[in-house]
Amino acid sequence: MAVTMAEISKLRNLTSAGLMDCKKALAETNGDIEAAVEILRKKGQAVAAKREDRQAAEGCVIAKNEGNFAAVLALNCETDFVAKNAGFVELTNKILDAAIANRVADVEALKALEIDGRTVADLVVENTGKTGEKTEISSYEVVEAASTSSYTHFGNKLAVVVGFNQEVPYQVGREVAMQVASMNPVAVDRDHVPAATIESERSIAIEKTKDEQVKKAVEAALKKAGINPNLVDSEDHISSNIAKGWLTEEEAVKAREIIAATAEAKRANLPAQMIESIAQGRVNKFLKESCLMEQEFINDSKLTIGQYLDQTVKGLAAVDFKRVNLNQD
Repeated sequence: MAVTMAEISKLRNLTSAGLMDCKKALAETNGDIEAAVEILRKKGQAVAAKREDRQAAEGCVIAKNEGNFAAVLALNCETDFVAKNAGFVELTNKILDAAIANRVADVEALKALEIDGRTVADLVVENTGKTGEKTEISSYEVVEAASTSSYTHFGNKLAVVVGFNQEVPYQVGREVAMQVASMNPVAVDRDHVPAATIESERSIAIEKTKDEQVKKAVEAALKKAGINPNLVDSEDHISSNIAKGWLTEEEAVKAREIIAATAEAKRANLPAQMIESIAQGRVNKFLKESCLMEQEFINDSKLTIGQYLDQTVKGLAAVDFKRVNLNQD
Protein backbone atom coordinates (compact mmCIF):
# COMPACT_ATOMS: atom_id res chain seq x y z
CA MET A 1 0.00 0.00 0.00
CA ALA A 2 1.07 3.60 -0.55
CA VAL A 3 2.57 5.39 2.45
CA THR A 4 1.37 8.94 3.05
CA MET A 5 3.52 11.85 4.17
CA ALA A 6 1.26 12.29 7.18
CA GLU A 7 2.02 8.72 8.32
CA ILE A 8 5.75 9.24 7.80
CA SER A 9 5.65 12.50 9.82
CA LYS A 10 3.75 10.81 12.63
CA LEU A 11 6.31 7.98 12.81
CA ARG A 12 9.20 10.45 12.74
CA ASN A 13 7.65 12.37 15.65
CA LEU A 14 7.33 9.15 17.62
CA THR A 15 10.82 7.79 16.92
CA SER A 16 12.98 10.66 15.59
CA ALA A 17 14.17 8.22 12.93
CA GLY A 18 15.21 9.36 9.45
CA LEU A 19 12.68 10.05 6.71
CA MET A 20 13.64 7.08 4.53
CA ASP A 21 13.85 4.72 7.52
CA CYS A 22 10.29 5.69 8.50
CA LYS A 23 9.03 5.24 4.93
CA LYS A 24 10.61 1.79 4.64
CA ALA A 25 9.27 0.67 8.04
CA LEU A 26 5.73 1.77 7.15
CA ALA A 27 5.91 0.08 3.77
CA GLU A 28 7.09 -3.11 5.44
CA THR A 29 4.20 -3.05 7.93
CA ASN A 30 1.50 -1.87 5.49
CA GLY A 31 1.07 1.39 7.38
CA ASP A 32 0.88 -0.14 10.90
CA ILE A 33 2.43 2.61 13.06
CA GLU A 34 3.01 0.45 16.15
CA ALA A 35 4.64 -2.33 14.12
CA ALA A 36 6.78 0.26 12.32
CA VAL A 37 7.92 1.69 15.67
CA GLU A 38 8.98 -1.81 16.73
CA ILE A 39 10.92 -2.34 13.51
CA LEU A 40 12.80 0.93 13.99
CA ARG A 41 13.59 -0.01 17.60
CA LYS A 42 14.99 -3.35 16.46
CA LYS A 43 16.96 -1.58 13.77
CA GLY A 44 18.48 0.64 16.47
CA GLN A 45 19.41 -2.42 18.51
CA ALA A 46 21.00 -4.07 15.49
CA VAL A 47 23.11 -0.98 14.77
CA ALA A 48 24.04 -0.76 18.44
CA ALA A 49 25.21 -4.38 18.45
CA LYS A 50 27.36 -3.80 15.35
CA ARG A 51 29.01 -0.76 16.94
CA GLU A 52 29.52 -2.28 20.39
CA ASP A 53 33.29 -2.43 19.91
CA ARG A 54 33.57 1.18 18.77
CA GLN A 55 34.92 3.87 21.09
CA ALA A 56 32.44 6.54 22.18
CA ALA A 57 34.87 9.21 23.39
CA GLU A 58 32.86 12.30 22.43
CA GLY A 59 29.54 13.35 23.87
CA CYS A 60 27.50 15.80 25.86
CA VAL A 61 27.90 16.49 29.60
CA ILE A 62 25.21 18.48 31.43
CA ALA A 63 24.59 19.23 35.11
CA LYS A 64 21.38 20.41 36.76
CA ASN A 65 20.06 20.85 40.29
CA GLU A 66 16.73 21.25 42.00
CA GLY A 67 16.57 21.97 45.72
CA ASN A 68 18.49 19.32 47.64
CA PHE A 69 19.20 17.14 44.58
CA ALA A 70 21.71 17.60 41.77
CA ALA A 71 22.95 15.34 39.01
CA VAL A 72 25.43 15.38 36.15
CA LEU A 73 24.99 13.18 33.08
CA ALA A 74 27.45 12.29 30.33
CA LEU A 75 25.90 10.84 27.18
CA ASN A 76 28.63 9.65 24.85
CA CYS A 77 28.87 9.18 21.09
CA GLU A 78 31.69 8.67 18.59
CA THR A 79 32.13 12.10 16.99
CA ASP A 80 31.95 15.73 18.05
CA PHE A 81 29.65 16.37 15.07
CA VAL A 82 26.93 14.18 16.60
CA ALA A 83 27.67 15.45 20.15
CA LYS A 84 26.89 19.02 19.06
CA ASN A 85 23.75 18.03 17.16
CA ALA A 86 20.66 19.69 18.63
CA GLY A 87 18.84 16.35 18.83
CA PHE A 88 21.65 14.74 20.79
CA VAL A 89 21.83 17.65 23.25
CA GLU A 90 18.03 17.55 23.55
CA LEU A 91 18.15 13.83 24.39
CA THR A 92 20.78 14.43 27.08
CA ASN A 93 18.63 17.17 28.62
CA LYS A 94 15.51 15.02 28.39
CA ILE A 95 17.13 12.13 30.25
CA LEU A 96 18.66 14.41 32.88
CA ASP A 97 15.40 16.28 33.46
CA ALA A 98 13.62 12.97 34.07
CA ALA A 99 16.41 11.87 36.41
CA ILE A 100 16.14 15.09 38.43
CA ALA A 101 12.33 14.92 38.55
CA ASN A 102 12.41 11.31 39.79
CA ARG A 103 15.45 11.73 42.08
CA VAL A 104 17.18 8.80 40.35
CA ALA A 105 20.02 7.53 42.54
CA ASP A 106 22.36 5.70 40.15
CA VAL A 107 23.03 4.81 36.54
CA GLU A 108 21.27 1.42 36.66
CA ALA A 109 18.10 3.01 37.99
CA LEU A 110 18.47 5.70 35.33
CA LYS A 111 18.63 3.15 32.51
CA ALA A 112 15.44 1.52 33.82
CA LEU A 113 13.60 4.86 34.14
CA GLU A 114 10.70 5.22 31.70
CA ILE A 115 10.17 8.34 29.60
CA ASP A 116 7.02 8.44 27.45
CA GLY A 117 6.64 4.68 27.74
CA ARG A 118 10.22 3.80 26.82
CA THR A 119 13.15 3.12 29.13
CA VAL A 120 16.20 5.34 29.02
CA ALA A 121 18.20 2.28 27.93
CA ASP A 122 15.87 1.91 24.92
CA LEU A 123 16.17 5.61 24.08
CA VAL A 124 19.95 5.31 24.07
CA VAL A 125 19.86 2.25 21.79
CA GLU A 126 17.38 3.95 19.47
CA ASN A 127 19.69 6.95 19.22
CA THR A 128 22.45 4.64 18.03
CA GLY A 129 20.14 3.50 15.24
CA LYS A 130 19.22 7.07 14.39
CA THR A 131 22.78 8.49 14.28
CA GLY A 132 24.67 5.38 13.22
CA GLU A 133 27.09 6.01 16.10
CA LYS A 134 27.53 4.10 19.32
CA THR A 135 25.67 5.93 22.07
CA GLU A 136 26.08 5.20 25.77
CA ILE A 137 25.74 6.73 29.21
CA SER A 138 29.34 6.94 30.41
CA SER A 139 28.67 8.75 33.67
CA TYR A 140 25.79 9.67 35.95
CA GLU A 141 26.69 11.27 39.28
CA VAL A 142 24.42 12.54 42.04
CA VAL A 143 24.78 14.89 45.00
CA GLU A 144 22.15 15.20 47.73
CA ALA A 145 22.56 17.87 50.39
CA ALA A 146 20.70 20.65 52.22
CA SER A 147 21.11 22.74 49.06
CA THR A 148 22.85 22.21 45.72
CA SER A 149 24.31 24.06 42.76
CA SER A 150 25.41 23.09 39.26
CA TYR A 151 27.56 24.36 36.42
CA THR A 152 27.87 23.21 32.82
CA HIS A 153 30.91 24.57 31.03
CA PHE A 154 30.56 26.04 27.56
CA GLY A 155 30.67 23.29 24.94
CA ASN A 156 29.01 20.64 27.13
CA LYS A 157 32.19 18.65 27.80
CA LEU A 158 32.61 19.47 31.51
CA ALA A 159 29.99 19.80 34.23
CA VAL A 160 29.86 19.96 38.02
CA VAL A 161 27.36 19.58 40.86
CA VAL A 162 28.05 20.72 44.43
CA GLY A 163 26.22 20.14 47.72
CA PHE A 164 26.16 22.51 50.71
CA ASN A 165 25.25 22.15 54.37
CA GLN A 166 22.66 24.95 54.23
CA GLU A 167 20.90 27.19 51.76
CA VAL A 168 23.39 28.74 49.36
CA PRO A 169 22.79 31.93 47.33
CA TYR A 170 22.54 31.09 43.62
CA GLN A 171 25.57 33.08 42.49
CA VAL A 172 27.73 31.82 45.35
CA GLY A 173 26.84 28.22 44.58
CA ARG A 174 27.59 28.76 40.90
CA GLU A 175 30.98 30.32 41.70
CA VAL A 176 31.95 27.35 43.85
CA ALA A 177 30.84 24.94 41.10
CA MET A 178 32.97 26.89 38.63
CA GLN A 179 35.88 26.60 41.09
CA VAL A 180 35.50 22.81 41.03
CA ALA A 181 35.37 22.85 37.23
CA SER A 182 38.50 24.99 36.98
CA MET A 183 40.67 23.66 39.83
CA ASN A 184 39.65 19.98 39.85
CA PRO A 185 39.97 19.29 43.60
CA VAL A 186 40.40 15.69 44.77
CA ALA A 187 37.99 16.03 47.69
CA VAL A 188 35.78 18.53 49.48
CA ASP A 189 38.07 18.59 52.55
CA ARG A 190 40.93 16.64 54.16
CA ASP A 191 38.60 14.19 55.86
CA HIS A 192 37.35 13.03 52.45
CA VAL A 193 40.74 12.49 50.81
CA PRO A 194 41.30 8.72 50.41
CA ALA A 195 44.01 7.38 52.73
CA ALA A 196 45.71 5.74 49.74
CA THR A 197 46.01 9.12 48.02
CA ILE A 198 47.63 10.71 51.07
CA GLU A 199 50.03 7.79 51.49
CA SER A 200 50.97 7.95 47.81
CA GLU A 201 51.68 11.69 48.07
CA ARG A 202 53.70 11.10 51.24
CA SER A 203 55.83 8.43 49.55
CA ILE A 204 56.45 10.68 46.56
CA ALA A 205 57.33 13.60 48.85
CA ILE A 206 59.81 11.50 50.84
CA GLU A 207 61.60 10.26 47.70
CA LYS A 208 61.67 13.75 46.22
CA THR A 209 63.12 15.17 49.43
CA LYS A 210 65.77 12.46 49.60
CA ASP A 211 66.75 13.06 45.96
CA GLU A 212 67.07 16.79 46.63
CA GLN A 213 69.33 16.25 49.65
CA VAL A 214 71.54 13.90 47.67
CA LYS A 215 71.69 16.33 44.76
CA LYS A 216 72.77 19.18 47.08
CA ALA A 217 75.53 17.05 48.56
CA VAL A 218 76.77 15.97 45.11
CA GLU A 219 76.77 19.55 43.78
CA ALA A 220 78.72 20.74 46.82
CA ALA A 221 81.31 17.97 46.38
CA LEU A 222 81.72 18.72 42.66
CA LYS A 223 82.16 22.44 43.28
CA LYS A 224 84.76 21.68 45.96
CA ALA A 225 86.65 19.64 43.36
CA GLY A 226 86.50 22.53 40.90
CA ILE A 227 83.92 20.92 38.56
CA ASN A 228 80.82 22.76 37.37
CA PRO A 229 77.82 20.53 38.36
CA ASN A 230 75.83 21.72 35.35
CA LEU A 231 78.37 20.15 33.00
CA VAL A 232 78.06 16.67 34.49
CA ASP A 233 74.41 16.38 35.57
CA SER A 234 73.74 13.59 33.05
CA GLU A 235 75.69 11.22 30.80
CA ASP A 236 74.32 13.01 27.73
CA HIS A 237 75.63 16.33 29.04
CA ILE A 238 79.01 14.82 29.87
CA SER A 239 79.42 13.43 26.35
CA SER A 240 78.21 16.66 24.77
CA ASN A 241 80.46 18.86 26.90
CA ILE A 242 83.51 16.70 26.19
CA ALA A 243 82.80 17.06 22.47
CA LYS A 244 82.53 20.82 22.85
CA GLY A 245 85.82 20.97 24.75
CA TRP A 246 84.17 22.26 27.90
CA LEU A 247 85.12 19.13 29.83
CA THR A 248 88.15 16.82 29.64
CA GLU A 249 87.98 13.03 29.76
CA GLU A 250 89.90 13.14 33.06
CA GLU A 251 87.38 15.58 34.58
CA ALA A 252 84.53 13.40 33.42
CA VAL A 253 86.02 10.32 35.10
CA LYS A 254 86.65 12.28 38.28
CA ALA A 255 83.11 13.71 38.22
CA ARG A 256 81.53 10.25 37.87
CA GLU A 257 83.58 8.99 40.83
CA ILE A 258 82.56 11.96 43.00
CA ILE A 259 78.89 11.63 42.03
CA ALA A 260 78.76 7.90 42.80
CA ALA A 261 80.67 8.07 46.10
CA THR A 262 78.90 11.19 47.42
CA ALA A 263 75.42 9.95 46.50
CA GLU A 264 75.99 6.59 48.18
CA ALA A 265 77.39 8.18 51.34
CA LYS A 266 74.61 10.78 51.57
CA ARG A 267 71.78 8.26 51.08
CA ALA A 268 73.23 6.14 53.86
CA ASN A 269 73.20 9.08 56.27
CA LEU A 270 70.07 11.07 55.50
CA PRO A 271 68.48 12.65 58.63
CA ALA A 272 65.16 10.79 58.92
CA GLN A 273 63.40 13.42 61.05
CA MET A 274 64.29 16.24 58.68
CA ILE A 275 63.19 14.19 55.65
CA GLU A 276 59.88 13.38 57.32
CA SER A 277 59.31 17.02 58.29
CA ILE A 278 59.95 18.33 54.79
CA ALA A 279 57.82 15.57 53.25
CA GLN A 280 54.93 16.35 55.60
CA GLY A 281 55.12 19.98 54.55
CA ARG A 282 54.79 18.89 50.95
CA VAL A 283 51.78 16.71 51.78
CA ASN A 284 50.15 19.65 53.55
CA LYS A 285 50.76 21.81 50.48
CA PHE A 286 49.17 19.14 48.30
CA LEU A 287 46.09 18.97 50.56
CA LYS A 288 45.75 22.75 50.63
CA GLU A 289 45.84 22.89 46.84
CA SER A 290 43.66 19.81 46.32
CA CYS A 291 40.87 20.13 48.92
CA LEU A 292 38.01 22.37 47.77
CA MET A 293 37.45 24.11 51.12
CA GLU A 294 41.16 24.97 51.41
CA GLN A 295 41.74 26.01 47.82
CA GLU A 296 42.49 29.63 47.01
CA PHE A 297 39.29 31.19 45.64
CA ILE A 298 39.87 31.91 41.93
CA ASN A 299 37.85 35.14 42.17
CA ASP A 300 39.69 36.45 45.25
CA SER A 301 43.14 35.07 46.05
CA LYS A 302 42.97 36.53 49.57
CA LEU A 303 40.30 33.99 50.52
CA THR A 304 40.00 30.22 50.56
CA ILE A 305 36.71 28.70 49.41
CA GLY A 306 35.92 27.90 53.05
CA GLN A 307 36.50 31.51 54.09
CA TYR A 308 34.48 32.81 51.14
CA LEU A 309 31.49 30.63 52.02
CA ASP A 310 31.63 31.43 55.74
CA GLN A 311 31.94 35.12 54.94
CA THR A 312 28.86 34.91 52.73
CA VAL A 313 26.67 32.93 55.14
CA LYS A 314 27.97 32.07 58.60
CA GLY A 315 28.74 28.36 58.80
CA LEU A 316 28.09 27.73 55.10
CA ALA A 317 30.29 24.94 53.74
CA ALA A 318 30.54 22.64 50.74
CA VAL A 319 29.93 19.01 51.73
CA ASP A 320 30.17 17.12 48.44
CA PHE A 321 30.77 17.55 44.72
CA LYS A 322 30.90 15.55 41.51
CA ARG A 323 32.85 16.58 38.41
CA VAL A 324 32.61 14.91 34.99
CA ASN A 325 34.98 15.86 32.17
CA LEU A 326 35.12 14.20 28.74
CA ASN A 327 38.47 15.84 27.99
CA GLN A 328 41.84 15.27 29.63
CA ASP A 329 42.48 17.51 32.66
